[in-house]
Amino acid sequence: MAAVSMRLPVARKAAGPSAPRGGEKHLVAPGDTITTDTGYMRGHGTYVEEEKLIASVAGAVERVNKLVCVKALKTRYNGEVGDIVVGRITEVQQKRWKVETNSRLDSVLLLSSMNLPGGELRRRSAEDELAMRDYLQEGDLISAEVQSVFSDGAVSLHTRSLKYGKLGQGVLVQVSPSLVKRQKTHFHDLPCGASVILGNNGFIWIYPTPEQKDEEAGGFTTNLEPVPLSDREVISRLRNCVVALVTEKLMLFDTSILYCYEASLPHQPTGQPQPAGVTQPGHQTSSRAGDRKYNTLQEARGQPQGGDLHNLPGQPVPVPPHPAPDRGSGVPCSSRASRGAV
Repeated sequence: MAAVSMRLPVARKAAGPSAPRGGEKHLVAPGDTITTDTGYMRGHGTYVEEEKLIASVAGAVERVNKLVCVKALKTRYNGEVGDIVVGRITEVQQKRWKVETNSRLDSVLLLSSMNLPGGELRRRSAEDELAMRDYLQEGDLISAEVQSVFSDGAVSLHTRSLKYGKLGQGVLVQVSPSLVKRQKTHFHDLPCGASVILGNNGFIWIYPTPEQKDEEAGGFTTNLEPVPLSDREVISRLRNCVVALVTEKLMLFDTSILYCYEASLPHQPTGQPQPAGVTQPGHQTSSRAGDRKYNTLQEARGQPQGGDLHNLPGQPVPVPPHPAPDRGSGVPCSSRASRGAV
């Protein structure tokens, strides 16, 4: 008869604090010890005290080789090269515009860093400098890309591509930059009939999808024709969906906004604030996103999937494997007020 070995359960020893790896990010509060290993270098949001690396801000710990830093969850926009931003012109200066991009310092858009009307390629002359206010003036909204970042943190922009330039009619929603998910493209044409620009700086621009794009304008002409009521209702609904997602602290990208839009279709727009109507699409979006992540993991493991990813609007959404915590009630917003801003 074969011998059977048995082991009694024993308490595991607590692992000492160490720096997280790339896929093991965790949240810290000011004063929390990140690691006691002296082999790591101090980065932004950290300081050294008694041979301990301690967090100075609340955020997520990030590690690059031996460099450990803490990325704050709620802060001003810190520009990175290649980011897509939406900004507002605040001042016209000599050969440059000052742009508000939700950062600590005003961003700069040089006259030489933008396309001339019609996409003409030539050196900028004195006539172009005198006509700067004809191109962009105070209060205009633009979409641009971060070209470089100065030593003091200021951002230099450029609009050399025809997809950037002056923005026309639409709705601007300001959110925290940490809620905007980084993707390959931030220009999305949604199937509901509207388009959205997800700026990395936290400025979300929602506008009606143009029937045909005028590439000869060079990004300076705007369509000022009246927007149909149906398009305004779609834009108002998308704006309220963004507010609901921000209330639930969910990441903003094209799929989450589309999920929330489909979940909000049973709710008709009214002029009265409805807190429950605002938060319910956000809860359904959180549940649906959790189901999608769970099914993806099950599919990767070769196990049967649970939950339906193609729920029709108005149908009950399956509960995710781990219920999402209650993050508080939503902020009521008026669809009529948003519709009037278009």
